[in-house]
Amino acid sequence: MTTTQDNQPPLEQQFNYLKLCFFRDNYDAVAKQAAHKQWTHVHYLAELTNAEADQRRDRATLRRICQARFPQIKTLEQFKWNWPKKINQLQVKNLFRLNFINDKSNVVFLGGVGLGKTHLATALGYQACLKGHTLLFTTAIDAVNNLLAAQTTGRLKQELKKYHQPSVLMLDELGYLPIDKSGADLLFQIISQRYEQGSVIITTNRAFKDWPKIFNNDATLTSALLDRLLHHTETVIIEGKSYRMKDVIEN
Repeated sequence: MTTTQDNQPPLEQQFNYLKLCFFRDNYDAVAKQAAHKQWTHVHYLAELTNAEADQRRDRATLRRICQARFPQIKTLEQFKWNWPKKINQLQVKNLFRLNFINDKSNVVFLGGVGLGKTHLATALGYQACLKGHTLLFTTAIDAVNNLLAAQTTGRLKQELKKYHQPSVLMLDELGYLPIDKSGADLLFQIISQRYEQGSVIITTNRAFKDWPKIFNNDATLTSALLDRLLHHTETVIIEGKSYRMKDVIEN
């Protein structure tokens, strides 16, 4: 038999109205515990309030992680530090303090395929979500294609907001596929709007001097984009052979 809100005790109705879910579900059990342990009224209230706050923080964290749209959850602890031939471990670990987000600066993970760039970037983004920052994960090509589709249907302004609003925007795999003039212009808009307004995390397999090849050999646009992107950017260089080819290489 379903209990309606009208059938709930008045106190529980008030908790529902105030959206105090933990209070509603646990006030009686915690009251019994308080009586048994002879807590003061303030101690009893503090226990309920702290648990309510913890529950809300947990829900908010899960919501941020869901909204980030990570293809997979990765952590720094899972990263194989012994595989890349070259990586500045202290530099990477310092990034996980997340000061770059408060400074609205950027991070670029630069290296060949299979070296863990996306792993580290995703782990960094996941840490940001845990610490209360909003984030959106997308590949560079997906972002461009999405904006091109929005442009044809008159929704470009609304779609651009999606890439501007989060505290952190993660653009994965920039440089793996070439981007035409229209796509390059749209990606420039994303970077330009976020300049000194929000952080960008980028993974790329192309050195900065080769970025004109990504953007249809448009040196002027590439120079303008890099000017905004690199003004406040820390670059993590990773060198070595692909971890995904590990078994082939070792055999």
